[in-house]
Amino acid sequence: MSDYHYKFEVRWSDIDANKHLANSSYVMYCAQTRMAFMNTHHMGLKELSYWGIGPVILHERYSFFKEIYADQTVFVSLEIAGMSEDASIYQFVHKFYLPDGTHCATAEATGVWIDTMLRKSTTPPDDVLEVMNEFKGENVKVLTRQDLKDLPFKPENVEAFHKKNTFTWKKDKDEKTED
Repeated sequence: MSDYHYKFEVRWSDIDANKHLANSSYVMYCAQTRMAFMNTHHMGLKELSYWGIGPVILHERYSFFKEIYADQTVFVSLEIAGMSEDASIYQFVHKFYLPDGTHCATAEATGVWIDTMLRKSTTPPDDVLEVMNEFKGENVKVLTRQDLKDLPFKPENVEAFHKKNTFTWKKDKDEKTED
C-alpha cells in the first residue's frame, strides 16, 4: 500500500461562524485531495476525458475529533478502503492530520465510475485499476452492487412542488395578517 497526502493551508474563507474549519471545507478538501491524487497518477481531467469516464461520489460521511482553525496547516490522506473486483465501485477514506500527527477527522466517500456519454456506471481502464490497487488499504473491502443498495438513504419522490402550489412568494389574499 502506498501513502498519499495533500497539504492545505486553512484560509479565512475555509472557516465558519464557530471559527473552525467549516463542514463544506471538509468536503472540498476531500474532493481536492482526490483530484490531486488523480492528477499525480495520470488520471486527471485530460485522461478522464480521453477515456470518457468520470468519478461520481454517491455517499460521504464524516467523523470529527479535533477542531482545525484558520492559518493552520492540515494534511489530508487518501487510501482506497473498498473496491469492486472490476473497480467500477470504490471507497476512499481520508484522514485529516495536523503537522504534529494529531488526527482531527476521518471521511469516507463511496462512488462509482461512470461512462460520461451513456451516464451509466462502467469499469475504468486498466491504468486506473493499477493505481487504485497500489493505494489499497490493508483491510480493503471487496464491494458489490449490494453495497450500493445498502447505502443508508433511498430516493423518496414526492409530487412536484410547483404542482402542489407549495412555493408562494407573496402572501395569499385569504391569509390573515397578525398585528
